[in-house]
Amino acid sequence: MKFKLMFVFVSLLVLSACSSLLSLNGNKNTVSSSLIDFLYPEESSRKELSAEIPVLTLPVKVGLAFVPSKNWNQNGINRSSQVELLEKVKQSFLQYDYIDKIEIIPSDYLKGGEGFTTLEQVSRLYDVDVMALVSYDQVTQSLEKKGALLYWTIVGMYLIPANDNSVQTFVDTAVFDVKSRKMLFRAPGINKLSESSTAIKIDAVLAEKSMESYALAVADMSKNLDIELANFKTRVKEDKVATVERREGYGGGSVMWLTLLVLGSTIVLRKRKQ
Repeated sequence: MKFKLMFVFVSLLVLSACSSLLSLNGNKNTVSSSLIDFLYPEESSRKELSAEIPVLTLPVKVGLAFVPSKNWNQNGINRSSQVELLEKVKQSFLQYDYIDKIEIIPSDYLKGGEGFTTLEQVSRLYDVDVMALVSYDQVTQSLEKKGALLYWTIVGMYLIPANDNSVQTFVDTAVFDVKSRKMLFRAPGINKLSESSTAIKIDAVLAEKSMESYALAVADMSKNLDIELANFKTRVKEDKVATVERREGYGGGSVMWLTLLVLGSTIVLRKRKQ
């Protein structure tokens, strides 16, 4: 009897580790980048900000970048995927006339840097006034279902979808005025996906769902970013969150066409009176 109990106990122990042995991800894995840790690498630097009001020069030049992860590894977002995702974020900025250009900046330029000091150096390199920093947090998890008992057969490992795989992603874009170091606004995005798989396909399914979840979370964030960008013009006027200046020539064309329109209307009215 004791032998049977011991056999069952050992069998369950081996079974619980089955997926872990077959998967590089284990039961749960977290990949993230922290905006706070990047901008304020030391506790002493996390002091209260001054009451200085940012001065924005229109049209604004914007830099887009992912916040680098401290534990940067193969499970993070690779460079090509970063660029692809940031291209989607870029579209939210392009539709507004108060924005001049949007530069996509590789996170390699920020990695190993010292917060705002690094932002200032990168902003000079790319000639941008504002930085939009995208941070992320993704948790992937694989849990065995009751059907995992059939993993005792080699065929079962290949054919029986006895693992529940889930991916939960949170992304956030925080927009900063580089000179004043003030955050102008932020926009979050979330997504959660799940799919069953065989033990053999855990890593492949999680890798696929990981990138899909990033894309969907960024799409959700872009919707919120559109709202924040549209509201920002109102907040500048009503809440005085920033002071606005204009670059030489910006808005001049609109004024010229308005003046010509007024002059044209005046001439037409005079002719009618005659």
